[in-house]
This record gives sequence, structure tokens and C-alpha cells, in this order.
Amino acid sequence: MQGYRCHNMVIRRFLHTHIPCYLPLRKPQFDTKAIVAQLQSFLKAVEERDVVSADELISQLKLLPEQQKHSNAIDKAIKDIQIRRKKLEAAIKSDQSEAHTLKQPLKQLKQEFQELTEKQKTIKDSMLQTCLSLPNLTATDVPSSEPEVVSWINPKDNYTADPRREHQKIMIRKGMVDFQTASAISGSSWYYLLNEGAMLEHALVNYVSKKARQWGFKMCLPPSIVRNEVIVACGFKPRDMNNERQIYHLSDTQLGLVATAEISLAGLGVNRTLDLTTPIGLFGVSRSYRAEAGASGRDTKGLYRVHEFTKVELFYWAKPEESALLLERLRELQTEIFTELGLSARVLNMPKNDLGSPAYKKYDIEVWMPGRGSFGEVSSASNCTDYQSRRLHTTYMNTKTGKLDYSHTLNGTAMAIPRVILAIVENFYDTKNDRINIPEVLRPYMEGLEYI
Repeated sequence: MQGYRCHNMVIRRFLHTHIPCYLPLRKPQFDTKAIVAQLQSFLKAVEERDVVSADELISQLKLLPEQQKHSNAIDKAIKDIQIRRKKLEAAIKSDQSEAHTLKQPLKQLKQEFQELTEKQKTIKDSMLQTCLSLPNLTATDVPSSEPEVVSWINPKDNYTADPRREHQKIMIRKGMVDFQTASAISGSSWYYLLNEGAMLEHALVNYVSKKARQWGFKMCLPPSIVRNEVIVACGFKPRDMNNERQIYHLSDTQLGLVATAEISLAGLGVNRTLDLTTPIGLFGVSRSYRAEAGASGRDTKGLYRVHEFTKVELFYWAKPEESALLLERLRELQTEIFTELGLSARVLNMPKNDLGSPAYKKYDIEVWMPGRGSFGEVSSASNCTDYQSRRLHTTYMNTKTGKLDYSHTLNGTAMAIPRVILAIVENFYDTKNDRINIPEVLRPYMEGLEYI
């Protein structure tokens, strides 16, 4: 797996591709013939996932084969009209005496052409909307409804809840966080990280950034505000199954705050043809924004679910035949990170009903959090195959066919920082001495502090 290193030349050539100004996303080019051929697989994918308006989408999807036949018939009729028009125009050009006789048939053909073109546009627009609404297919080894434990990281003999380790109480007492003031000026689920709490965030970012570079990823500081069409193209919907808002949109603009650097990293590939001689791997350090934090019925205590947080995101563009192996590579890197931090965690192969629309397969890593009395997600890795690249028009030259194909994209959370801070506090709090032991790998980034 260590053989997958992204060459500097590839990164440099990619980043220097010139785009003079923003080009609006073109309509995605879906292979409707292939979708119709796999109709049952797509119907099953819609049924097995928690897709918004699934019944409506299934109805639309079932219309696709007939729409495709109708569209093909119209294409044939349009070509026939064009041939007949050219013959009539040639006849008029060669013999002007025929112009009066042929003028009416030519006018009729032009009218038929316009009517058929309008019908074709209506059908193709409907087909496009159906294809845009489809989730990705899923890998054959994705479980149906329950997560599958793939492996354990630093396993423990038993997992017992311990209310004495609740991170928010410990951190407030030690002056590491201020929820009350943040709530007064920003609202619920916002926070100030202070003193050693802020230092711990920077230590985690520096540690995981160094680790990502060691694994061949190149660093990027991406924008936190992007165009809404890019957000949607990456598979992030404005609202979830419960009609709760997912994305912060900037009013009176076509812009939104990113929920993850995955969105802005994927945006680097908009309307680009990449050199994928080797996979291109970037990692982005950014603030992320989640509108659904604090929603009713959600776990809103402390740092677990907040509106704004720092996240380090891993991202790949790759050839289709490489993406499955690269997903395992992302998982290996994430496993190494949490192994070195000394946190006990489980790696899960997530079920179909838990996959977002773009994901073909996804791993989650959940760390034990004794103060909360449960495991909590701190990291994930997804293979999105060509779901995002089709919508963003990110291609590469397939040297086997000599044609442009869509790249595969993969993303992985190297670390959602607040949740890892939570896990460190709750797992490494010494109840006897009232101190938080700092993981050894973080101490070089914490001015040598061994505990807080």
C-alpha cells in the first residue's frame, strides 16, 4: 500500500491547470443506457438507502426505459428530417423554379423539427433529473442494515460508562472551553476553545497533518465558502430525511458554507482533465459548518455535535481500477492515527441504509467515550466512484481506450478535531489526580506538556 505515493510533478501539473474565470457546471453526462441495463440494481439501491422522496424517485426511475426508447425514436426522426431538409434545400438551390413548389414542404419540415426538438428537450430534462437524483450503487460487500465490525483499535476488556469523565465538566473546570459565553453570542452548539483546549486542537492538526504528508498527501488550505451547485454536485442536500437544514446558505447569494473540506477539495477538479498517471492525494485543513447540530433529538451535549469545527480531510482522485485499494489505504492511515493516539475504537463497514448518496462503500471509525457511555464517530472514509466527477466534470485520459473517462473520488476524515479532543479528555482523565494525560505523540506539539 505504501507504493501509492502522489508524485510532486503530478500535483504541480494539476494545480497549475489554468481556468481563467469560473465556468458554470455543464449538465452532467449520464450513461442512461447503462443505467437502464442496471435498472434493478438502481431500484434496489434507492429502496435500501434512506433516500429523500424514495417512492417518487422509484416511480421516475421505472419510466426511464420507455423515456430512453422515446428519446431514441425522436433522435432518429430528427435525423430523418435533417436529411429530407438538406435534399429539399439542395433541390431549390439547383433549380430555383422548384422553389415555389418545395417551399411549403420545407416549411413543414422546419416546424416538425422544432416540435420534435422541444419534445426531446422535455424528455431529456426529465431523464437528467431522474439520473441526478439517483444514489450511487453499492459494493457487493456492503452490509444491508447493520454495521459490520471490521477490526478493533487498542481493544479493551470491557467498556463501562463513567460519568466522572464527562468532558464538558472537566474542560469547563480547567478553563479549556466556554460554552456559556458562546451560547450567549452565537447560540446553542457553539463554543470557545481556550488555553490548553486551543493548544490541544493545534497539536492534533499538526500531528495529523504531518502524518498525512508522510503518507504522500499534499497539503491544501481550501475555501470554506463555495457555490451551491458544487455543494449539490458533491452529494450534499439542503435538507435531510427529517426536513432539517443541513447546509448554511448565504442569503441573497448562490453560496454556502462547506460541511467538510471534501466539497472544496472536490471543487479543485471542476471542469478539469487530470493527469492520473498516479493517484492525486490532497489533505485539507478547514473549518466545517453543520446546520443540523443542535436539532431536536440529537446528541447536543458538549463538543460532540457542534455547528462549527476544525476538520482535517483526505481526498483522492484516481482511476476506477485503483479506487477500491485506495479506500483500504485511507482506512489503514486512519487506523494508524488512532492507534498512535492510544484511543480504543472500532472500525465499521457501514450498511446501505447509512450511506449518503455519493458513497459506494464507507468505513466509520468510532472511538469509545466513557463520559458519554458510548462509542462516537470520529472518522470515516468513502469511495464515491464517479458520482462526484460526473457532476463536476472531472476527467482523465484513459490510455487503454484513448478517450476521456470520469475519475473516481475518495474522501476520508483524518480527524474531526472536537470529537477527538472529547475522546482524549474522557479516556485519559486521571480521576485520582484530576489531570488529563496527553498522548505521547501529541506532546511535541504541546510545548512538552505531559498532562493538563
